[in-house]
Amino acid sequence: MKPKFSNLLFAVILIPGFIYSNVSLPAIFGDNMVLQRNAEVKIWGWAKPGEEIQISVSWSQENFKVKPDSNGNWQALIPTNEERGSQTISIKGYTEVILKNVLMGEVWLISGQSNMEWTAGAGIEGGEEAIKNSENSNIRFFTVNHRTAEFPQNDLRGEWSESSPETMKNFSAVAYFFAQKLSKELDVPVGLVNATWGGTPAEPWMPISTIKNDSTLTKAADLLPETEWGPSKPGLIYNAMVNPFKQFKFSGILWYQGESNTANADYYEEVFSALIKSWRAQFQDELPFYFAQIAPFNYETEFSGVKIRDAQRKALKLPHTGMVMTGDIGNIDDIHPKNKKEVGIRFANLVLADKFKKEVKAYAPIIEKAVIQKNNIILSFNHSEGLQIDKHNKASQFEIAGEDKEFHPVDFRIKDEQIVLKKRKLKDPVFVRYSWTNTGIPNISNDAGLPSSSFTIEIE
Repeated sequence: MKPKFSNLLFAVILIPGFIYSNVSLPAIFGDNMVLQRNAEVKIWGWAKPGEEIQISVSWSQENFKVKPDSNGNWQALIPTNEERGSQTISIKGYTEVILKNVLMGEVWLISGQSNMEWTAGAGIEGGEEAIKNSENSNIRFFTVNHRTAEFPQNDLRGEWSESSPETMKNFSAVAYFFAQKLSKELDVPVGLVNATWGGTPAEPWMPISTIKNDSTLTKAADLLPETEWGPSKPGLIYNAMVNPFKQFKFSGILWYQGESNTANADYYEEVFSALIKSWRAQFQDELPFYFAQIAPFNYETEFSGVKIRDAQRKALKLPHTGMVMTGDIGNIDDIHPKNKKEVGIRFANLVLADKFKKEVKAYAPIIEKAVIQKNNIILSFNHSEGLQIDKHNKASQFEIAGEDKEFHPVDFRIKDEQIVLKKRKLKDPVFVRYSWTNTGIPNISNDAGLPSSSFTIEIE
């Protein structure tokens, strides 16, 4: 009897449309939620097949009618605007569901591992004061509980809540500070959907088909060790914690992860790029994807951390991406730096500048190319305005190498917002690298006060 019961339970969890006759909604729709403003949002749920579902919203006189299909699934597209204040949504069929205290604003998916998951209550700089002052009805939280599943799920557990000392202290600190600044600067509500899991590599966050259909990604996944603090098998987290709201309308995605991929760091550029592409494909929306570069830390494996940082830099070639720098605010002896407020503010500044085109200095200098001019190697950077050296850390972190990749330190100077390197006695330099250690704290920054990323590039 046990196998029959297990199969029945699985069917109930996976396909709730077969058993529901009353109108019901996935957990992502609830009181206190935020809907993406000025958009066409999808609302979906389950009811008796063929039953007429009537939807009415307080910000519009228009009524919407849909009928569930033979499996009991229904969905409706509802236009939103910028109506201020608390709104209601009524979904009525055989029974009626009323969603109360709904706001329209900016809704962001927050994901990654422990540095994104880390809460003010777990200990951060200025945490007690931040918790005390966190009462804000314009910031709303939805936390996705840790779950895994072998197959894609269509619902999950969770509920929306307003920001308060009781709710904020157990929510992502980076996400809270991001929302606090974004809400203030745009004067709109901000909703945060927090799907994070400390200690997890990128592979379980991706649809399993993405990895199975790519030999490089499969090889990378095979290199991941099993751990006691989280899953590493491809697809397990995606199925349970991301797939259920792939139809939900988001403004964009914030991601902070990479520390747990040091075991297959040589493949992280392919892995991370595939994750971004796969999420966009699943969401059927080329959502802006902003991510934090992991901070310098004393990893046991040589170069594993800096390889992850460089892979993240290379992911910027994908459209609608942006990277937040943490190299100057990390802690080489603590994989969980406590300055979460600055990371959140940098995320907000990046979104304000990139998505909303505000005049905010939010971009770090990123290497663009290296060329040889006579006896010098000239390095050009994007966002190099006011390029400068840290007055307290002037030692060169630049190295050059030939085809043999034997790197040698080299002196540098800043001229016309470029870096000028001496070729030394190296006859045919081929590669340049910068701050190429796991614990390297970058000492080149721009007038935004943001440090340059570590890198290895080939000379043109």
